[in-house]
Amino acid sequence: MDVEPGLRKIILFEILFPMVLLIVGIAMGFLQVLFRAGIIRSQSFLGIEYYQGLTLHGAINAVVFTTFFAVAFGHALIRFYLGKPLFLGWSWTSLILMTTGTLMAALPMLTGHASVLYTFYPPLKAHPAFYVGLVLLVIGSWIAFFSWIPLYREWRREFPDTKVPLGVIGIFATFIVWFIATVPVAIEIIALLIPWSFGWTATVNVPLARMLFWFFGHPLVYFWLLPAYVMFYTMLPKLSGGKLYSDFAGRFTFLWLVAFSAPIGIHHQYMEPAISTTWKAVHALFTLLVAIPSLVTAFTLAASMEHGARKNGGAGLFGWWRKLPYLDTDRWMFGYLFAGLVLFIPGGITGIINASYNLDTVVHNTSWMPAHFHQTVAGPVFLAFIGGSLMLLTMLTGREVAFKRINVWIPYIWALGILVFSTGLFRGGVLGEPRRTNLGLSYANPSSPLYRADWEFSRVVGAIGGTIMAIAMLLYFIVFFGTLLKKKTSSPSLEFPVSEPYHDEDVASVQNFRPWLVAAVILLIVAYTMPFVELAKGRYEGAPPYDPGSPVAQVR
Repeated sequence: MDVEPGLRKIILFEILFPMVLLIVGIAMGFLQVLFRAGIIRSQSFLGIEYYQGLTLHGAINAVVFTTFFAVAFGHALIRFYLGKPLFLGWSWTSLILMTTGTLMAALPMLTGHASVLYTFYPPLKAHPAFYVGLVLLVIGSWIAFFSWIPLYREWRREFPDTKVPLGVIGIFATFIVWFIATVPVAIEIIALLIPWSFGWTATVNVPLARMLFWFFGHPLVYFWLLPAYVMFYTMLPKLSGGKLYSDFAGRFTFLWLVAFSAPIGIHHQYMEPAISTTWKAVHALFTLLVAIPSLVTAFTLAASMEHGARKNGGAGLFGWWRKLPYLDTDRWMFGYLFAGLVLFIPGGITGIINASYNLDTVVHNTSWMPAHFHQTVAGPVFLAFIGGSLMLLTMLTGREVAFKRINVWIPYIWALGILVFSTGLFRGGVLGEPRRTNLGLSYANPSSPLYRADWEFSRVVGAIGGTIMAIAMLLYFIVFFGTLLKKKTSSPSLEFPVSEPYHDEDVASVQNFRPWLVAAVILLIVAYTMPFVELAKGRYEGAPPYDPGSPVAQVR
């Protein structure tokens, strides 16, 4: 499919701009590994303070890169599947707001005036530009989503008896979840944090801010995951040489997450006294329910890959695994998706552990949490996103992938690094090793009275894994920018690998967003009304900004 020059420029910018920033994000991640391993035993390195680097790593990798890619991927999918030109004026407006917001937030982070981590918990306070920039980034992404809705409605009117393409269902589910998630965090930023950061209010309600953040924080995970799921369901079976085992499974997965992705945020707040155990238990139950689409996805994709492998000559109970295109340079995207799925297995299992109130008390705020986080977000999500970025780059520039033999190994090297890295951090977490802590100043420094020799093995293993990950990303950047610099070999176009369904079920309950949206609203009311009432009844002193030079800050 030919693509309009304007849309092509927009999507390419939405890929290239965050990719340049991702170089910084990855470098900051590697720096974190060196701090935590005790290789760097200082507060800062090369002018980058520990928490400044941690903020840059989280904000760029988890917020900026993912949001830009989701919008770019959405633009491409809507144009490809619906066959309708986009409203480029709105797309340009979206891009300008997102870029402006990112640059506004980046400046205070780079100058050390927003070292508040990607969670920006008060009483840590950032420069106002950080918060305003985040708001502009979110509003820009909303505009892109809203501009797709008229095209969807027009397509439905033209083809009333045709099922909406699965990829369109997936990307709309992605941005419905994103909209639900970002409304509460927008309230937190606009009503609480921006006035506080400008000095218009002296204190901030910390329990309320944290609840609003985690109202956003966990559905954010599904905003990350859903574009990867779109690729899993619509592309992976085709890349495997077969068909999607069940069309219904894909639609059910997307729509189930629309309903259940948001009423689960309090499982991040099990240790917080402002919330009663009753509502923590309710959120724990809802959290376990979001494991259902993950299990459905695992079995559906395994069946789909088996179908493709057997068509390619695979036989036997396990022998068919040998016939999958692991290192096929023409189907290189398979490796990015398959390696992510492998990582998602332990990531999902550890997620169920985190959802359990009793088990979470053992590992809460330990290094176990970033280990789980990297197996999920840095596993299937990140690999799908960097693979998808490279795929869009090749399609929209008409260039072939550079260094093809290197490219097919990158996802497996990254996956190996994640597995080694997370093994070290999981072990350290069980032993009580803290997260978000510069271990090089204390627990990893033999000169410190706080030194913990029993964490040494975990730190070394984590450092080895982090180094392997850094090598994988160095190779990826060589391939990505090498591709950008190659000569054109074809005309720019949009041509995704599209999987045909093996079972094309016609189930009415997954043909319409409306009942799932109603369910989402009801579940949110059930899950959050009483926790907010409890906060309103509580008597909490407002918190002044944290001052590192005066830990017991005084309100003047």
